[in-house]
Parts: sequence; structure tokens; C-alpha cells
Amino acid sequence: MYSCTECKIWFSTLGYLKQHIHSSKFKCNECGKCFRDNSLLTVHRRSHSGEKPFECSVCGKRFTHAGHLKRHSRIHSGEKPYKCHLCTKAFSQNCHLTNHLRIHSGDKPFKCTLCDKSFSQCSSLRTHELHIHSNLRPHPCSYCGKRFATVGDMKQHVRVHTGVKSFSCRHCSEEFVWREQLKAHLLKSHNEGTWFTYHICQKKFSRKAILEQHMQQLNVH
Repeated sequence: MYSCTECKIWFSTLGYLKQHIHSSKFKCNECGKCFRDNSLLTVHRRSHSGEKPFECSVCGKRFTHAGHLKRHSRIHSGEKPYKCHLCTKAFSQNCHLTNHLRIHSGDKPFKCTLCDKSFSQCSSLRTHELHIHSNLRPHPCSYCGKRFATVGDMKQHVRVHTGVKSFSCRHCSEEFVWREQLKAHLLKSHNEGTWFTYHICQKKFSRKAILEQHMQQLNVH
């Protein structure tokens, strides 16, 4: 969520916040938000009405924005136009590429207002706030009844009862019950988890090969 510093109204995306203004004839009667033109107001009103006029012809999923439908359609076509310049990964949405690039840079722009923790993903910050700074535990374990803040935490706990090994090493055939076990294995057996820093620009990389690729792109030998 993104908040206007002047009026404290919250928006679900940064794009909506940038479209937001404080006075206009294009004003929502439901919540009082103002917009620069009638088309933006029309789209916004769908958040109150629940209207989703754009339907995917493949799976039937519906969207409030034509742009959202266009991005969704890439799931079915396999189109991935957004490519990482530091590794071989490609993504269907630019926001996914932006999130991925933080793996290489180590950037953590999402800061918790209640402690000194920072995160590379907005979703990770929300999970942290719910897990650490909230007493809500709405997800119970079906085996023992223990309750958890998120579905992910509950599913991870269930492995105590089932022993399912959900984490596989991408370099060898080893499998692990816990993510921490996989991380320890990657560090010990494959030297992953060590940050390699380029001394000129101070960028950090998760693997030496990616650092060397970055240096080659800058024509450094």
C-alpha cells in the first residue's frame, strides 16, 4: 500500500498514487478520491463496484484494467519480454524483473516502520509485519492445531509431521525439508550465499559468475 503524504489516503499501487490529486471535478462519490480525468475515475469506480469487464479468452479470469489482462495473457503465451542483463532469467512482467534485480544488487527498499528490518520485496515486508508485529494467527495446523500468521508458515510447519522435502538443490540431487537446510547446503557445497562485490561500483552479486558477466558488460578485463 502507498500513502499520500498530504491526505493519508492509501493506494494499492504506486501508479494509482501518482494519478491521485487533491482537488478535481472528477471525484469519487464513494471515498472522496480525486482524479485528473474521467477515464481514471471510471477505472477507479470499479474498485467499489467489483466490475471486471476484461476477460481472458483462455481461462476466463477477469480484470478491471485492459493492461492487467494483457500482462496476464503472457502466462498462456509464454511471452517473457523482460530479460535480466546479469543472468539468463526472463519475466512476463516488468515488476517481476525489478524484484529479481534486487537479488543481484542486494537492495532492500521496503523498511519496517516498527523495527530496523528491511526487505527486497513488499510482500516480504507485509509477511514480516503480520508475523512479528501482529498477534493474529488465523491459520491452524490440521495435525496438531498450532496456529500461524501466514499460510506459508503453516505449510512449512506441516513438514514436521509429513517429512516432505520441498526444497531441491539446483546443482545436485539433494533435497531438504527446510529452506534453511538448503541455504546451508548451497553455501557449503556450492559456495552460494556469499556476496561478491565489484570494487568499482560496489554492486553485490550472489554468484561469482554473475559478477564476471557484469564486468564483461562494462568492458572490464
